[in-house]
Amino acid sequence: MNPSPGLSDLGRFIRQRRELGEDSWVLEELPRGAVLELAAHVTAPAPARDEWPGVGFRPAEPTHPVPDEAGAGDCARSSYDELRQEAIGCTRCRLASGRGQVVFSDGNPAGRVMVVGEAPGANEDRTGLPFVGAAGKLLDLLLATVDLSRKKSVYICNVIKCRPPGNRNPRQDEIAACSPFLHRQIALVRPEVILAVGTFAAQLLSGQERPLGKLRGEVYAYDGTPLIVTYHPAALLRNPGWTRSTWDDLQLLRHILTDQ
Repeated sequence: MNPSPGLSDLGRFIRQRRELGEDSWVLEELPRGAVLELAAHVTAPAPARDEWPGVGFRPAEPTHPVPDEAGAGDCARSSYDELRQEAIGCTRCRLASGRGQVVFSDGNPAGRVMVVGEAPGANEDRTGLPFVGAAGKLLDLLLATVDLSRKKSVYICNVIKCRPPGNRNPRQDEIAACSPFLHRQIALVRPEVILAVGTFAAQLLSGQERPLGKLRGEVYAYDGTPLIVTYHPAALLRNPGWTRSTWDDLQLLRHILTDQ
């Protein structure tokens, strides 16, 4: 099957910038409006389900219950605002001492889709919002290709709410300390579909420790909610060859939303 027009344009855009040595900062320089304008040119009709190469379904996957982690009871507040205030004041792990701001969420709490990333970076720590740098603009672009946006239909958050020093990977005890906030966010937002981007989010929410490349391409369930996993936008900026797989994952997401 020939690549769709949208995939072809998006892949060309990333590849050209990478060849010029501009794989990340070029998106930092692009304003959000320019990113969304580009998205309008890469939107393509969703292919039929039987045309998706390498994409399978796992509808019978057992639901992944919200674990009874240490501190989870502290997160069981009656309202979203109370949960957010608790997260802002959190000192459960070592990351609290070095953060600029707690990065709780962005987007629409009534959105159909919840995107779960890994941890804040420098831009997020400065602004208090997730996915605002180059990877965030690419995420906006990817979501727009399937008619989704953080303003209207997507809620965005991370597994970890504070930036790890030097953007290192989150540690297991940090994930254990912070993930109760995420579990409660999911319970309060009640999305129709969860999209986990990156290895840490994918493994935590799917309950499986396989590599991301072997996890993607299937539909899991988190406490009864369909769960799709895919590559992190930052990984796509480094490895444009994963664009095809990410495109397939987004078509799977769109198919589930259409069936809701």
